Amino acid sequence: MSETRRITYREAIREALREAMQRDERVFLMGEDVGAYGGAYACSKGLLEEFGEERIRDAPLSESGFTGAGIGAALNGMRPIVEIMTINFALLALDQLVNNAATLRHMSGGQFTVPLVVRMSTGAGRQLAAQHSHSLEGWFAHVPGLKVVAPATTADARGMLWTALEDPNPVIIMEHAMLYNERGEVPAEGDVAVDIDRAAVRRPGTDATIIAFSSNVAKALAAAETLAGEGIEAEVIDLRTLRPIDDETIMTSVAKTHRAVVVDEAWKTAGFSAEIVARINEQAFYQLDAPVARVCGVEVPVPYPHHLEQAAIPQPEQIVAAVKGALRR
Repeated sequence: MSETRRITYREAIREALREAMQRDERVFLMGEDVGAYGGAYACSKGLLEEFGEERIRDAPLSESGFTGAGIGAALNGMRPIVEIMTINFALLALDQLVNNAATLRHMSGGQFTVPLVVRMSTGAGRQLAAQHSHSLEGWFAHVPGLKVVAPATTADARGMLWTALEDPNPVIIMEHAMLYNERGEVPAEGDVAVDIDRAAVRRPGTDATIIAFSSNVAKALAAAETLAGEGIEAEVIDLRTLRPIDDETIMTSVAKTHRAVVVDEAWKTAGFSAEIVARINEQAFYQLDAPVARVCGVEVPVPYPHHLEQAAIPQPEQIVAAVKGALRR
């Protein structure tokens, strides 16, 4: 077994940024407070001193403006990484991402590519109330022409960036804000690149499949541990990539366990979880012994008080209850 080292999710992102800039002089980082301040989540701390203002570029408060500049740079052969402070602010850049970045390769008949990487934080749990706690990953995953990834582990946060930079299509990296302080194992040396087209089975099981992504993977694993103490072996799938979705891994697991629970911090109505449920019904309906269950965010703007915020987003005990429900226990 190769040696590993233990670092935080934040440190993994910083290492990935540094490595990408060392490997390819076309790579640069642009966004609000990424330079002198070191990034809203300290992911770019120290990089300005190392690479200078030409490659660590502080942008004005205009998400549409600097995202558009990133698209232009990508069209002209650069490898820009655009950091949007939070997914709520990304709504101001939707025109650029949906109408330009996602469409230009198709509309040009492949004459132009947009090798743009956009990083943004997402999710609730920090008591930032209704305007800064959204989980809108499904909005971006809806759009053809975009790739959307959601690293749930430190190793994925470390390894996904370079893979994304090599892609000729725009890639959106969703970093859940509650993961930045989490520690995990990454390879001590050698290639750390991560496949961004395949889901990962984080825990094997035979009785039910729990499908999750981002911060909910840890909650799913905690639920699986509790269930194991009661003699129920749940398989946990980390989707990793929300577009394209790895149907094969999901359906293989469902064919084995015959029950599925989908966990998504976003709201249930018209949410990303509904897409996973629909795919299972379309491709593995006759493998199911129970309806596919969902554990999602409560359909309210995310509350500010800590206890209400926690009540509004999925928790391990809710996942446990959903699995037991599928098993009729």
